[in-house]
Amino acid sequence: MRRPRIVIVGAGFAGYRTARTLARATRGRADITLLNPTDYFLYLPLLPQVAAGVLEPRRVTVSLSGTLREVRPVLGEAEHVDLDARTVHYTDPEGDEGTLGYDRLVLAAGSVNKLLPIPGVAEHAHGFRGLPEALYLRDHLTRQVELAACGVNADECTARCTFVVVGAGYTGTEVAAQGQLFTDALVRAHPLRRGIRPRWLLLDLASRVLPELDERLSRTADRVLRERGVEVRMGTSVKEATRDGVLLTDGEFVDTRTLAWCVGVRPDPLAESLGLPMERGRLLVEPTLQVPGRPEVFACGDAAAVPDLERPGEYTPMTAQHAWRQGKAAGRNVAASLVEGGGAAGLRPYRHKDLGFVVDLGGAQAAANPLGVHLSGPAAGAVARGYHLAAMPGNRVRVAADWLLDAVLPRQEVQLGLVRSWSVPLDTASPELARVPGGHRHGPAASGPGAATEEDVNTGNTGNTGTAGTAGTAGTAGTAGNTGNAGNTGNTGNTGNAGNTGNTGNTGNAGNAGNEADGPDGKNPYDRNTQEHGRQE
Repeated sequence: MRRPRIVIVGAGFAGYRTARTLARATRGRADITLLNPTDYFLYLPLLPQVAAGVLEPRRVTVSLSGTLREVRPVLGEAEHVDLDARTVHYTDPEGDEGTLGYDRLVLAAGSVNKLLPIPGVAEHAHGFRGLPEALYLRDHLTRQVELAACGVNADECTARCTFVVVGAGYTGTEVAAQGQLFTDALVRAHPLRRGIRPRWLLLDLASRVLPELDERLSRTADRVLRERGVEVRMGTSVKEATRDGVLLTDGEFVDTRTLAWCVGVRPDPLAESLGLPMERGRLLVEPTLQVPGRPEVFACGDAAAVPDLERPGEYTPMTAQHAWRQGKAAGRNVAASLVEGGGAAGLRPYRHKDLGFVVDLGGAQAAANPLGVHLSGPAAGAVARGYHLAAMPGNRVRVAADWLLDAVLPRQEVQLGLVRSWSVPLDTASPELARVPGGHRHGPAASGPGAATEEDVNTGNTGNTGTAGTAGTAGTAGTAGNTGNAGNTGNTGNTGNAGNTGNTGNTGNAGNAGNEADGPDGKNPYDRNTQEHGRQE
């Protein structure tokens, strides 16, 4: 008898937990396939620490094959789901197409950067949803301070040392907090001209920092940021982004090369392509996480609008905490649906209870309210780090070792140069993948002033056509006069792809952004998903 085939799309918090739960529940009695663009699960809550040089990049990645022994990982991105034929069509990292048949399907594709109609943001900002963006931000911050330290023009040096973060949710708050400590460390190694020091601005239209959390957590985070010198401006956002800086909604123009767009996320476009009932871009599901009318299809995480049984009439927010818990519920219900004669009677609705939140503010500072007990300072910092170690499905010893080393040794102030600004555009459907010249393109990307030059895209690769430059980071004066790199030259006989014009009007993810701008690379700020990696559980 053929074993049932289960396909899980996405290995984020929801998809990874679903796969792990199913593997334990079925014990080899089902073929479980996990389709994901990368071979790892990314622990997003610690991504700001990667950007700040506290953690090495691989510390926040957990191997799929190494931790999910009974699951078959398939590298690729789902392009289309044929619900009637019960097949998932995907494209692998090298552009080849494949098809997966299923008896049960779990859609956990997650979310991507939210784009808003603010002029210049798509061209000059970057998101903060994936490892490539965090690596780029770290290099960008390092580069800006190094260039400012050796610069001769005071105004230019001041602009390079000005960093704007839009979005005061989880991501934006942590990016600003961690980033401020990182740039201070950089300045100790690269002294600036007299009178110049790193300047960080945290902007949000909300009335307070961390508006979705308890006011006491908000006050703690606000106090810590202000004591460090971060300019916290509530009720203010970006009206327009240019290559020289950003125009704020209060009329002030801020000269900067870095714009981090941490304003939020939107569900992966795959959900909308199914033609099924939606709720604000999310796939409507039953409390059991089944899609109405399609009992063989389940959805969870950011891609699903799951009824909140604790708040009738509402849907659970797009947080990592809910995604992780929904993954467990989805795994159990899929396994129950495979039991002969079980049917819907064996499925349990998703319910939750918030146990508290933690916000890591860098150093020994944090804000937390485990089980409703408000904590701040070192005590909250210990709780925050303890929570993350407990929540991570792997790499705990390595993460703890990096924290220990960061406490006793200076950070390494070097650029790796592995990720260029054009390879991490804000407008992408695949923030977990860095774009490569001539590579498979996933979704639209923007390019514009600040994007990489032709030389950045391809130098001397015979026979290669490069991808047109992608959107540089907001506000950074990248290479002058580059609008989306016109393909790759320098390759004998090759002309690259004519430069891409970015999609103007896209702003970063609502709630996440951390785009920065780079001088040579163009500007990129970044954003991270604010919906935030619910740091709690």
